[in-house]
Amino acid sequence: MELPVVTRLKKELQDLLHELNVKLPKELQEAASHGDLSENAEYEAAKSRQEFVRARIGQMQGRIRELAMYTLASIPHDVVAYGSRVTVEDVEEGATVEYRIVFPEEVDAASGAISLSSPIGRALLNRGVGDEVEVQTPGGKRSYQIVGLVTLHETVAEMPQRDA
Repeated sequence: MELPVVTRLKKELQDLLHELNVKLPKELQEAASHGDLSENAEYEAAKSRQEFVRARIGQMQGRIRELAMYTLASIPHDVVAYGSRVTVEDVEEGATVEYRIVFPEEVDAASGAISLSSPIGRALLNRGVGDEVEVQTPGGKRSYQIVGLVTLHETVAEMPQRDA
């Protein structure tokens, strides 16, 4: 099973490759037809975009290779890892919050999706229900206790199976 983030990045990569190989050559050709390239803003803009797209393609290819190493089998069971939904309780205030642990490309703080490389994400990784973690926040150190955990394995097991 390919992780959803990899699927999304591959789609974005295909879009960028299409832009680099189809759209930008047409833009460059059209801009070049306007004459003197040394004072041609359209040509310079297209060349600049071409350089950016090439760099972004390289970054994305590297990131896809990195993320392709993650498989369901490589993600730990029974502890916080990628794809986990974690409910934590602030030890001092008693308030509970649920987070979903995701890769940086998937972060959506408004919906509770936090990066596994964020301070709280790093503190929670490889911890289980009942564990207490300390996190440095802008307001100072906070202590949280993990009170609920649903791992990616449990989420996948709950999904209706599709016929192949």
